[in-house]
Order: sequence, then C-alpha cells, then structure tokens
Amino acid sequence: MTATRWTTVYLVTGGILAAVLAGLVAITPRTEDGIDWFGPLSQGGWMAWTFPVALFFYVIACLLILMTLLAIRYPETPRKGVLRIETTRGDRLFISLLGSAFLCVGWLFFFGAPLWGALICCLVHAAAVFRWV
Repeated sequence: MTATRWTTVYLVTGGILAAVLAGLVAITPRTEDGIDWFGPLSQGGWMAWTFPVALFFYVIACLLILMTLLAIRYPETPRKGVLRIETTRGDRLFISLLGSAFLCVGWLFFFGAPLWGALICCLVHAAAVFRWV
C-alpha cells in the first residue's frame, strides 16, 4: 500500500473515532447546570454506563485499533525483554493493561478514591513495559 493510501486510512479511522467520541459526549445527560458527566447514559440499563465508563472502553477500543493498524503497517518481530519471554506490541499492551488494573485496585485499597496518582503510576508502568519487556 502506498503512503497516500495509509494517510487516507489514518484520516478515515481518526474521523470515525472522533465521531464516536462526539456521539458519546452528545448522549451524556444534561441538567439545568450543564452536562452531568456522571449521570447514567441509559436510564434503567443493566450496567451503570456513565461517560467515564464509556470513555474507558472507548480508549481501550482505540488502543486495539491503533495496535492493529501498526501491526499491518509495520509488521513486528517478537523480542525478549527482562521477563525473558518473547513479546509483541499486543502482548506488551495486555501486560500493561493488566498491571494497570492491579495498580488501580491497590491504589484504591491504600489511598482511596482520587485516582490521579494511580493514573501517573499506570502511565509510568506502561512506558516501562513497552520499553523493557
């Protein structure tokens, strides 16, 4: 595939993802005071779908799409890191997401509700996993 076609693929994918994000923001409930970011997206639904929950799954889907495009555009070769197992980009993404989940649960146990510190720890963990694992 030529570079021009890849540019088109990137732009179309980015446009679709931006439209989905705009749709999520559009269906977020509104009150007299403005947008209720933590209000339920579907009244009486089976799960508490709030904007932050939907945004979390949106980010996971975007990461999977990005990894798919990278694997198609730049085929990868597995490499051995500090764990002494062969890992690909997808493996490292899975390891970083799994580790981040445990970091957040541990943060909630030890420090409580604001997860900004846990987010910083998760980003450092992900960067370390992608660099050295």
